[in-house]
Amino acid sequence: MRTISTITPSAIHPAFEGTDQRPGDFRDQLLSLSDCSFIRRGENILITGATGCGKSYLACALGRQACSLGYRTLYFGMNRFLERIAQTKLDGTFVRVLNQIERTHLIILDDFGLQPLDATTRIALLQILEDRYGKQAIMITSQLPVAQWHDVIGEPTIADGIMDRLVGNAHRLELKGESLRRKKLGNNV
Repeated sequence: MRTISTITPSAIHPAFEGTDQRPGDFRDQLLSLSDCSFIRRGENILITGATGCGKSYLACALGRQACSLGYRTLYFGMNRFLERIAQTKLDGTFVRVLNQIERTHLIILDDFGLQPLDATTRIALLQILEDRYGKQAIMITSQLPVAQWHDVIGEPTIADGIMDRLVGNAHRLELKGESLRRKKLGNNV
């Protein structure tokens, strides 16, 4: 496993060159995000693309970079995030978890949209986004295009509020290309 402590032009994974942007533009966008000033400005990053194309890799690399620059960062796989919200509602620690999240500079939610959000999670996500908007950053990865997130969130009024807070100040990265896992398996078979 490779650990990235800083993002430099040579650290950009070759798979990221297959985006819908010209490679130089993508490289420039990624390098501009690597100084993590988006966190200080309270801007979001939305990373979309097919299974295995490097979304989680990129999110973790930027998260690692944020940590190395002194930013507090929390990573949640979306399924674990849903479980944690449900559990904290049951055991009465929801407010404590919200306070922990509020003190964190960057939250990473990986694999958004694998399952629809329930009412509890919708409200919790809206509350988290309201608390963070313009002050702290959130990074979300998803296999679904951003245009389909509204349907995954469900209830239209809350979905509008969530999407407005997510997309309004977001950097969007759409990764294209084949699965890096399949490519790696093909080379090892």
